[in-house]
Amino acid sequence: MLAKAVAGERLTPEDGLTLLESHDLVAIGEAANAVTMRLHPEPYRTYNIDRNINYTNACTAVCDFCAFYRPPKHDEVYVLSQDELYQKISETVSLGGDQILMQGGLHPKFTLDWYEDLLRGIKQKFPQLNVHGFSPPEIHHFTKVNKLPLKTVLERLKAAGLGSLPGGGGEILVDRVRKEITRGKVLTDDWLNVHRVWHELGGRSTATMMFGHIETLAERIEHMERVRQLQDETGGLTAFISWTFQPDHTDMAHVPPAGAFEYLKTQAVSRLYLDNVANIQSSWVTQGEKIGGLALFFGANDMGSLMIEENVVAEAGTVYHLTLEQIREAIREAGYIPRQRNVFYEYIDEVDEAGNEMSSRPRTLETPRPILPVL
Repeated sequence: MLAKAVAGERLTPEDGLTLLESHDLVAIGEAANAVTMRLHPEPYRTYNIDRNINYTNACTAVCDFCAFYRPPKHDEVYVLSQDELYQKISETVSLGGDQILMQGGLHPKFTLDWYEDLLRGIKQKFPQLNVHGFSPPEIHHFTKVNKLPLKTVLERLKAAGLGSLPGGGGEILVDRVRKEITRGKVLTDDWLNVHRVWHELGGRSTATMMFGHIETLAERIEHMERVRQLQDETGGLTAFISWTFQPDHTDMAHVPPAGAFEYLKTQAVSRLYLDNVANIQSSWVTQGEKIGGLALFFGANDMGSLMIEENVVAEAGTVYHLTLEQIREAIREAGYIPRQRNVFYEYIDEVDEAGNEMSSRPRTLETPRPILPVL
């Protein structure tokens, strides 16, 4: 079945499960790397510069795996002021960032007008910036608070300046798992439908998976299958990002953490299984520099973000931080030339004929250089 995947033939769920059950990490990794080389024969591997801005930690949902959220009336609840938000964005732009990843908890009182004003203010002050914002659970929550159709909510957010949608809150896209580890949060079909409607409006988004907790291996494959089906239908996903559950300081602290072996194997299988998703991101944030760089040989073609700020995973005790040069060096050590890209996987730096970087300052998004067409 590895040869089948390398040749571009689609794996079945049974194939995927067999691979996850296997302990032959080297063979699976070699196959995933061969697929990556077929999809990305260019001498580059990419990264982007952005900042995770969590505008509030107030959340009506209860997620056993989350150390970040606070109940709405908790003493530690915060909402970023406009000045704080603009300062964070200004710092990001000064470091060469072209976007922010903006997510928060499910705030019980904020109306859609509040989010529209937030977006308009950002776009007015930072017109060159892409707002990669509001996870599917948040969007679904907006429809409930405002009693509005999903399409209306997304149309209004897009008109106000929302540029792309992150894949946060995916965890495992199997309702058995979601119901056991979360309460008051979107289930699988509605999570997928947020992406579906966004894609119908011409938007692009990413998909994620947090694994290594209570899910079975078959449920990991079911998650990938649902992502693959959505991509077959819409073609709107730019990338897939998976990472291991970080149990410290959560209500699931008793769960043994998944290690590097399981991470690399699962990422490699995702590259083999998701034959219609062009890009796979390494998760150095949870794995560290060495395993994050090694992931470039296990299906990843992208090192993800410099991540100037990250709060959610950090609350669970993960403390990996890399400088821009460390990310670029990890790419060089893998034998590739580092290139900066935007959320749409378009190059936004300049290189000379030999592939040497000339400038890492972001250009406007109106003059992108495509990496590869989305499959």
